[in-house]
Amino acid sequence: MSSARIGIYGLGTMGSALALNMAGQGFDVAVANREVDWLAGFMSEAGDLAPRLRPHETLEAFVADLAQPRILLFMIPSGAPMDAMIEAVQPLLAPGDTIIDGGNADFHATRRRSADLAARDIHFVGMGVSGGEAGARHGPSLMVGGTAHSWAQLAPILTAIAARHEGDPCAAHLGPDGAGHFVKTVHNGIEYADMQLIAEIYGLMRYGLVRPPQEIGAAFGRWNAGKLRSYLTEITAALLGYADPVTGHPAVDVIKDSAGQKGTGRWTVIEAVRLGQSASMIDAAVAARSWSAEKDTRVEAEAILGGARGALDLGEVALGDAFLAARILCHAQGFRILAAASDQYGWQLDFARIAEIWRAGCIIRSALLDDIAAAFRADMPGGQLLLAPVMAAELERTIPALRRTVAAAVAGGHAVPALGAAIGWFDTMRQGRGTADLIQAQRDFFGHHGYARLGETGVHHGPWWDEPPSSA
Repeated sequence: MSSARIGIYGLGTMGSALALNMAGQGFDVAVANREVDWLAGFMSEAGDLAPRLRPHETLEAFVADLAQPRILLFMIPSGAPMDAMIEAVQPLLAPGDTIIDGGNADFHATRRRSADLAARDIHFVGMGVSGGEAGARHGPSLMVGGTAHSWAQLAPILTAIAARHEGDPCAAHLGPDGAGHFVKTVHNGIEYADMQLIAEIYGLMRYGLVRPPQEIGAAFGRWNAGKLRSYLTEITAALLGYADPVTGHPAVDVIKDSAGQKGTGRWTVIEAVRLGQSASMIDAAVAARSWSAEKDTRVEAEAILGGARGALDLGEVALGDAFLAARILCHAQGFRILAAASDQYGWQLDFARIAEIWRAGCIIRSALLDDIAAAFRADMPGGQLLLAPVMAAELERTIPALRRTVAAAVAGGHAVPALGAAIGWFDTMRQGRGTADLIQAQRDFFGHHGYARLGETGVHHGPWWDEPPSSA
């Protein structure tokens, strides 16, 4: 029997789906799992694809079944378990073999592992996989970081199993070491912000316009037929139409308003700060999820501080335009973070290609990404998505609606942290002269930090240092 083309270790939700996807595309796949009793059930559920799947109960047999140079895809937790697995499998490998971490990993760990394994001529790939279980099974978006050697091995497999947008596979080699995992991290940060924007728009319609979930879902359905078309808009339209089978109430009404998170949105914010960039909309989304977890505190605060929400006078068109403006600004922030990381780590990220592989398969796929990809392939002032002609024109049209929406929400006591962050960032970035001059003056006054003078070089100090400053 010929050797398997690739091995997948870890048959959880995503690993199982990827294995079936690869088998369905005609690849022989060796599979293994820490809990070996899972193998029989997986093989039974594989049905007609079972002949392409080769189960192994030991790591040694799993590795021995792979064609050389070997490709091993690990779909396991990316922290200490991944380090332990690398330590266990290294003695079984040979120069030229490739290890892939397909989980949501800290890209710093991916860079470390890549450097450590390179000393043995073993290649390490950090691969971001987006699309959930359905995407992994039928076509995910794949963000690959690693060496050209590994991509040459992987490309025939990954381009075959990836989602397609008008025939173009949504899989790409984005750069060395941690590039793929970093792009996936920012993808997830944008996902956090987009979901929070949708939740805020829903909240304004539900509690400010007093519209029932089914009607709000219909509005999202109408938006999904135009420029706001996206996977998240689509599923929001669908889920708001469901009734709870137990109570008969709208299904969304019986769900506790406390959102979970796995940390990738927080990673995006942390890395943005380290890179000196703004992720204010993603930060707002992360914060909103954290606040949502404080259900008991919020209930108590409502009783003490008052939770009344004022009625709003906002139409569906204005809310849709506000949503579109905020979505553009969210992506603009995300790509600025990618650009800063690309410069910092020498990745030379192709931003147009990133937008293209996000157009299908992944959670943030949307019509907007077509315009974003086109903008990056054209001349763009300062490389800033915010200033691309197509984006600037759309913002000129929609920002007034975002401004009215945020103003009405604040006046009525409605919480809109992400929408508010959007207009705050937009207004900051369009001011040729801001207010940081006063901050620099303060820093010099209390700390003698100095400042730059307009049109001059060097570090300068203020006239307040002619006499010792007061500490009062």
